[in-house]
Amino acid sequence: MNVRDLIPWSRGTSQVPNIYRADDMDPFLSLHRNVNRLFDEVFRGFGRPFDSMPTFNGSWPHVEIEENDTEIRVTAEVPGIDPDDIEVLLEDGTLTLRGESKSETEDKDRRFSERTYGRFERRLALGRQVDEDKIAATFKNGLLAVTLPKTEKARANVKRITIDSAK
Repeated sequence: MNVRDLIPWSRGTSQVPNIYRADDMDPFLSLHRNVNRLFDEVFRGFGRPFDSMPTFNGSWPHVEIEENDTEIRVTAEVPGIDPDDIEVLLEDGTLTLRGESKSETEDKDRRFSERTYGRFERRLALGRQVDEDKIAATFKNGLLAVTLPKTEKARANVKRITIDSAK
């Protein structure tokens, strides 16, 4: 194997390399080139890891959803965020949690930070079984708890199904 075969010549260009050249049909070399090409395509445009990482994506804040016969309870982890910076909305059967995490320092010269700042929004489809007039939200120790009582109609429509044990 030649050292030139290990260099991915197509990096940074939009051309897809010719994987099967007539002069070398080695299957391991072909596999190596395919894997390199896949990684190049996946990570193209990311730049340095810390410059391009999104602050919050669609799966934050992390939530826990509990449901029983009378209510739905959503608990979201939002540590370090002031309750005044969080907005809870219910529209068309969708619960929306949105807010913003703000930086406390104005030091822009820090070399490394794993803390994230910015806006977040999380939407949870709950259906139209919630009594909108009795929704309550509490915030304590970085946990936002939203209690959504079910309507009488939703409670009445619960049907228990018996399970037969066929042995």
